[in-house]
Parts: sequence; C-alpha cells; structure tokens
Amino acid sequence: MKQHYPVELHWSAEDAGWIATFPDLPGCSAWGATEADALAESQGAAAAWLKACKAAGNPIPAPSPLANDADYSGRFVMRIPKRLHADLAKSAKRQGVSLNQYVLYLLTARAAASGEARA
Repeated sequence: MKQHYPVELHWSAEDAGWIATFPDLPGCSAWGATEADALAESQGAAAAWLKACKAAGNPIPAPSPLANDADYSGRFVMRIPKRLHADLAKSAKRQGVSLNQYVLYLLTARAAASGEARA
C-alpha cells in the first residue's frame, strides 16, 4: 500500500521558485518554477528519500494524518497591543467594515502577496 506523506509548498525568493518539503521526511525537498512543478518533483524526491532510508536500515517514519479544511473552525483568538487594536478599529471604521472583515482583508492581502493564499 502506497503511503501518502503531507507536503508543504513555500515560495523561495532566494531560489526564485517553489520549494516542496515533507515535515515527516527530514531534509527531503524539491524545487519547481511553479507550485505544480514543485509538487510533481516532490514525489520523486520522497521516493528517493524513502529508498535511501530503507537501504541505510533506518526506520521508515509513518506519515502524519492529512489535515483538511474541516479540521479548522475558522476562528482563533489573538491578543494584540491596545494601540494596535485601536489603530485597526479606526482603520476598519474609515473603510466602513467591521474589525473582523478588515483584519481578514489584511491577512488575505498579505497571504496573496507572499504566495501563501489558496482558494
């Protein structure tokens, strides 16, 4: 039975491309010009990592359970400095939106700019 290891994709400005890593497989990574390229390359990298691990007689780590969006409530609590809270609330009011909507906008815009956002 084929094991499925969770893979994480990150943009690397230094490498000018996407890096795919496997949290369960230390040091296993792959590069791609696009997210799809990095993901495709990652499968070969994981297979080679597991083959080398087996050849060296090292234990093969079990894959972590895959998380999905249903595992998250969409809510988290965060403490911030009072001054920042006030500044954010004032900015939200100027924009005519709730504080929650404004902070969601800021987080989404930042994630999109860094390549971390996904549909």
